[in-house]
Amino acid sequence: MKGIKVLLIIVSPLLIGWFALFLGAYGVTPVMVLKILLNEALHVFDIGDIPEKAIIIDIRLPRVILAGLVGAALSCAGVTLQGIFRNPLVDPFILGVSAGAAFGCAITIGFLSYLPIQLMAFVFAVASVVITYSVARTQGEVSRLPLILSGVIVSAFFTAMVSIVKFLVDPHKLQSIVYWLMGSFSLADWNTVKMAGIGIFAGIFPIFLMRWRLNVMSMGEEEAKSLGVNISRDRILFIGFSTLAVAVATSVTGIIGWVGLMVPHLVRMLTGPDHKTLLPLSLAAGASFMILADTVSRTLTSFDIPVGIVTAITGAPFFIYLMKRGGKQAWGK
Repeated sequence: MKGIKVLLIIVSPLLIGWFALFLGAYGVTPVMVLKILLNEALHVFDIGDIPEKAIIIDIRLPRVILAGLVGAALSCAGVTLQGIFRNPLVDPFILGVSAGAAFGCAITIGFLSYLPIQLMAFVFAVASVVITYSVARTQGEVSRLPLILSGVIVSAFFTAMVSIVKFLVDPHKLQSIVYWLMGSFSLADWNTVKMAGIGIFAGIFPIFLMRWRLNVMSMGEEEAKSLGVNISRDRILFIGFSTLAVAVATSVTGIIGWVGLMVPHLVRMLTGPDHKTLLPLSLAAGASFMILADTVSRTLTSFDIPVGIVTAITGAPFFIYLMKRGGKQAWGK
């Protein structure tokens, strides 16, 4: 039974991605989608320059891939931070990473348009994590409550800074900042996919290779040290790589909450807490969830609903239901 669940999670991005390609304002049949993809990859069909080809290859496919990359990045960061802090309530949004990256992006759009948005997002995302961790550590060992409180404080601070930028910026740029803060994949293209793919891969791949250490770190500092793990070095590496992935994802789509908190819990409830399998399965599940959420956001009405709204509306009640149903078993309590 567990093997079937694992297989379904692994193939879910491909199935949901294919499902998303033939849904939209312009109807394309599933068979035509398959022909277009096979023709583009293997040149096995001669379908000519039909409108459906441009819609699938140039508009919907980069959007689906970008959504999958962002979902995988947010889920990876959620699994990593929950593991190293041994805290099921931690995610990039709560620790202030998203708010810090948002502030970096907002000041770039508003005042520093000559600087790369990704660079500023990463700089302020790292700054927010460093401040959160430093404040939480003032009482000695980092425990759950101080970490959550410091994350809320830092997140509120950078959110206030974003509000100041919105107050001071030119009205034409204000509209761009507000829409960007709600999260959207409407501007996805192949250049964005390449740029985000490189940055997210650079953040996720080292974590994937070191995922077995998350099992040791989640046992506690003393146990990890007794097994020869350098806690401080590994914690910095995990935080740095996960922050890089989240900063790049936030820089191309805006703030999208709940994914990094919800998806790892869902996968943990289905397959168990072993990070050697939890991490790769969370990558696949995060990609699937984000593709599905974006498909809902662009097909539910005649205009695009910001995907951050969709993830909040669908994620919060579903997460509460699953917490009541299986949260205690998932964390071994």
